[in-house]
Amino acid sequence: MAAASSTKSKAKEKAEFSKETYLFWFESMLLMRKFEEKAGQLYGMQKIRGFCHLYIGQEACAAGSVSALRRGDKYITAYRDHAHPLALGTSPNKVMAELYGKETGASKGKGGSMHIFDKENHFLGGHGIVGAQVPLGAGIGFAEMYNKTGNLCICYMGDGAVRQGAFHEALNLAMLWKIPVIFVIENNGYAMGTSVKRTSNVTELYTLGESYDMPSEPVDAMNVEAVHEAVSRAAERARAGEGPTLLEFRTYRYKGHSMSDPQKYRSKEEVEEYKHRDPIESVRQAVLEKKYASIADLDAIEQKINAQVEESVKFAEESNYPDPSEAMKDIYEQSDYPFITD
Repeated sequence: MAAASSTKSKAKEKAEFSKETYLFWFESMLLMRKFEEKAGQLYGMQKIRGFCHLYIGQEACAAGSVSALRRGDKYITAYRDHAHPLALGTSPNKVMAELYGKETGASKGKGGSMHIFDKENHFLGGHGIVGAQVPLGAGIGFAEMYNKTGNLCICYMGDGAVRQGAFHEALNLAMLWKIPVIFVIENNGYAMGTSVKRTSNVTELYTLGESYDMPSEPVDAMNVEAVHEAVSRAAERARAGEGPTLLEFRTYRYKGHSMSDPQKYRSKEEVEEYKHRDPIESVRQAVLEKKYASIADLDAIEQKINAQVEESVKFAEESNYPDPSEAMKDIYEQSDYPFITD
């Protein structure tokens, strides 16, 4: 049975990361942060409607995974899904336009905040039903294995999703068939507004994988280096034909579950405590200490990102809403599917 102790010993072997990697992390996470802050403002202005779940505080989960994996690997997640495609290289214009429900959006304005897709960058969604993406992630990994691509699927979920039966079914089959999939629990401490301690007898969530003899470990996901290292180990196992891994990314969201969340279930002191461990600030300090860039260089990157975000808003504002005729398109891959009528 896989125990955390075996993986923890490997985690102590600290990797050295290049200047390019640190600057990728800084720019990628800063783009996620600035984009989400702007999305929150626009939601308050009623420019963005419906549900809106922000990723502020959790940026290292996406950035560290992308730097550890390779082009061609597939990504799937739940409905807190704005940041993952940004980390993969999806244009902020397309993501913002999707939040606006415009035809130029990543999902042609049909998905909105919770259902962003980008096939070109191997991002297979945002999924709105809790836990529904977990068996899909296993299936995507199975397809990669069947087609002998050498690629894998990384499947993210929230801590609340592990109470779904589909989670356990997917872990069982993934381990039985040695599917190349990395299951990631983005444990931000609260399933909506309810803490893990109030919803689960098992609070060390990574240990759930041990029921299926699946290698499993906790990861300090406020630390992008730790995320990269854990995902690298899991990817190496998957590509070697050894099957899946379960990682519990211990992270934190500074904002509520969604924009309508009053956040009365946690204290301001708790939020501030986590902000002192902010992943972006940690990388900023590392870059300066290692002399990979100057303060002026980092300020220039921030100015560039601010401009990108403002441009994405302009793009979304100036784009058109989808024509009503689009409602019946893209439901099935077969364009002339005979059982869809206007």
